[in-house]
Amino acid sequence: MHLKDIKKDIPEKFYSVLEQAGIDKLRPCQEKAIHAGILKNKSVLICTPTASGKTLTAEYAIIKAIENKGKAVYIVPLKSLATEKFKDFTKRYNGLIKTGISIGDVDSPEPRLGDNNLIVITAEKFDSLLRHNIQWLKYVNCVIVDEIHLLNDTDRGPTLEILITILRTLLKDIQIVGLSATIGNPKELANWLNAELVTDDWRPVELKQAVYLDGKIDYATESKHF
Repeated sequence: MHLKDIKKDIPEKFYSVLEQAGIDKLRPCQEKAIHAGILKNKSVLICTPTASGKTLTAEYAIIKAIENKGKAVYIVPLKSLATEKFKDFTKRYNGLIKTGISIGDVDSPEPRLGDNNLIVITAEKFDSLLRHNIQWLKYVNCVIVDEIHLLNDTDRGPTLEILITILRTLLKDIQIVGLSATIGNPKELANWLNAELVTDDWRPVELKQAVYLDGKIDYATESKHF
């Protein structure tokens, strides 16, 4: 599938940005996610290798959310990752999407955060904001959960699970897009999210198994994917 195949589903101004970024052919997980309904407000769980195109797939959902006069929230586990994503989105969609970031430790409602179309935030900070009954929450129609496998983490897992549960309770038509390279039970998680499961083993660089001994690298007879 090529980018031009979904041109009618993406606002022209956003399509131009993607085209200028050199995006022509969609990667396997992106094509599968589109067939799964990510451009039609369907919740999707994407479990594919690192660098397979998951983030750009999520951006398609973000674009549609904003086109429909809503807001999108991009949840990440780490402050450093939040800063990285904020910079990436700001650079790519400069002038088209007003992006905000919230990663501070101060417990405050941050009312001006709602002035943004896209909000990049850590799970702990979003959980804190929900306790302040933020008024802009009702405009959120898409939530991206990056590294969603951390639901199984003993430290961050409970907060993330409660956060997703609250969002699904308060926002009945919310679209949730989960992203991960490693999920032990993807089918069960997809069922819990009421989401379509997208899996694929394609990666831009093939991984090979080898043994290094005495300055020599001995590759396995057949390459293996991990």
